[in-house]
Amino acid sequence: MYRKLNDFLTEWSQSADGTKAVLEALEDEKLDQSIEEGHNSLGWLGWHLVNSPVFFMSLVGVNLDSPYDPDEIPVKANEILEAYEDISKRVIKKAKEQLSDEALVNETGDFGGPAPKGSILRMLVSHQIHHRGQMTVLLRQAGLKVPGVMGPTKEDQQ
Repeated sequence: MYRKLNDFLTEWSQSADGTKAVLEALEDEKLDQSIEEGHNSLGWLGWHLVNSPVFFMSLVGVNLDSPYDPDEIPVKANEILEAYEDISKRVIKKAKEQLSDEALVNETGDFGGPAPKGSILRMLVSHQIHHRGQMTVLLRQAGLKVPGVMGPTKEDQQ
C-alpha cells in the first residue's frame, strides 16, 4: 500500500518503463499470439494494459478521460505502444492533480470491498506487472526478443 503519493508515482513510472519495453517488442503479425486458442493474445494483453488504469484510477476517484475503446483492439503494435505511453502519462498527471498523501489512506469502495486508495493503486501496479509477465512468455513463444525488464533475459546474457 502506498502512503505517499510520490512513492506511487515513482513506482508507476518504473513499472511503466518496463511495460513500454515489452510493448516495444511487439510486432503486428504476432499480436494474435496466445498460449493456446481462446486465451488472451499479445494484442489483447497490450490493449488491456492501456485500458486497465482507467478502471483502477476510477476506483480512487480519478478520471483519466481516456479516448481508448477497450473493445477495439488495434491491429498495429505501434498504436498499442503509443496509447500506453499516453495513458501512462495521464496516470501521472491526474494523480498529481487529484490525489495527495492524505487521500491515499482514505478508504473507498472497490470490487472486493472497502480499501485504502493507496492499496488500490498498489493493485494497479501489481496488475500491470502480472500481465506484463504473461506477455513475456508469449513474446518468447512468438519468436520475438524478450526485453530484460527486471533483469537480463537469456538473450541478454549471450
